[in-house]
Amino acid sequence: MSDFLTAFVGAGNMAKSIVGGMLSSAFDSSKLRASDPLQANRDSLRQLGVTTVSDSNSEAVRGVDVVVLAVKPQILKAVCNELQPVLNRTQLVLSIAAGVSEASLRAWLGEEPAIVRCMPNTPALLGSGATAVHGEAPLDARQRAQVERVLGAVGLVTWVDAEELLHGVTALSGSGPAYFFQFMEAMIDEAQRMGLSEKDARDLCAQTCIGAGRMVAESDVSAAELRRRVTSPGGTTERAVAVFSEEGLEDLVRRAMRECYTRSQELAEELA
Repeated sequence: MSDFLTAFVGAGNMAKSIVGGMLSSAFDSSKLRASDPLQANRDSLRQLGVTTVSDSNSEAVRGVDVVVLAVKPQILKAVCNELQPVLNRTQLVLSIAAGVSEASLRAWLGEEPAIVRCMPNTPALLGSGATAVHGEAPLDARQRAQVERVLGAVGLVTWVDAEELLHGVTALSGSGPAYFFQFMEAMIDEAQRMGLSEKDARDLCAQTCIGAGRMVAESDVSAAELRRRVTSPGGTTERAVAVFSEEGLEDLVRRAMRECYTRSQELAEELA
């Protein structure tokens, strides 16, 4: 599809990542706008050819096709109230603000624009993100293509059938990078206790994580089957995996994800 006018309200790290991904995929920089109160944020995008404004979010979004709301959830209501008078029914609004429901967005933005909620994660900063999206109402083919063009520039895009599922996405991919970081932190620390240098431990752990992730993503079998295939009877891996099972790793992961899920629901109520 041809490039379309896109405005970013907020030019922080996630917005910069999405812009960078779009430009890397040959998106025309002249079709991009951004607003942000911080000059440093505006300058970093301006250097990429993006038109920026400092004092008017409304000016940035007027007449564009897609609006990306990339501000903190705590200030989103005020931002939406500012934008509401200038938005129209031909426009598509993508919100990447965690915890803010579609009902709240609709109340703040009015009845005109189409609304899509997006749940990205921090690996989007490297173009390796995983983003789940849900549209408030059925979107036409053009709007779905616009969503995928914007968010697909920084990684995988998955559509979910119900907004409620975004709480589960938060517990899985939204917060998931932190789970892996903590697990890797423990592995790197123990490897150093076994004599490896910090650099070697870090490099080997990181590459192992990348490789295991690719095997899950690119294989036609389950993660459970991949684990079984690498766990030889009586071998070293079996000894390690047995400790995880004995100590209840699976239950611990489920409990952690459930707490994350519950907190996501609580935040949605607090931000309504």
